[in-house]
Amino acid sequence: MATAYSQQSDRDLVLACQRREPQAFEELVKRHQKTVYALLYQLAPDWQDTSDLAQEVFIRIWRSINNLRNPSSFRSWLTQIVTNLFYDELRKRPRRLPTVSMDESLDEGEETGEHTRDIPDESDLPHDKVLNKELSEVIREAMLKLPEQFRTAIVLREVEGLSYEEIADITQTEMGTVKSRIARARLKLQEMLKPYLESTESTSEVSS
Repeated sequence: MATAYSQQSDRDLVLACQRREPQAFEELVKRHQKTVYALLYQLAPDWQDTSDLAQEVFIRIWRSINNLRNPSSFRSWLTQIVTNLFYDELRKRPRRLPTVSMDESLDEGEETGEHTRDIPDESDLPHDKVLNKELSEVIREAMLKLPEQFRTAIVLREVEGLSYEEIADITQTEMGTVKSRIARARLKLQEMLKPYLESTESTSEVSS
């Protein structure tokens, strides 16, 4: 039976879970636990209880999987559960970093309004340039320095590949604010990574 479950799609496993078949749920956990750990780590790299949080994610999944009306959307539903848990934990925990507003106009003298939040999405995330583990670690450290709400937005967009609409729905944030946070997070990451990338390019030129 275990082999049969392992050959099933996520959709079929969800349907089996909705019939309350524990072995189907075990297969879902096995298949997606690395994804859950990775997403939690990206959202909160400085938290030390990732294992407990991952366990709570799957408890929530088992309890509410009957509410998933579209079994084919399990992956995005899973992401939403992880993100909701992350926000729940943020409300419980003391904040170590001050909240920084990045939703204001780029020009300090310009009046704040909804139209100022919808920033064109033209820049590439620096992790596109990742060539080795060292740079990956530099990017991780840079993301850790971002305010939580901006790190969440950039992770959901660039790591999970969610659309702006999905991110706005998950984070219960206006579309313009989502775009603004992602654009500003990208700019900030590029700014923080610039010295490293320039030093890498200089080293490459010398070696060549």
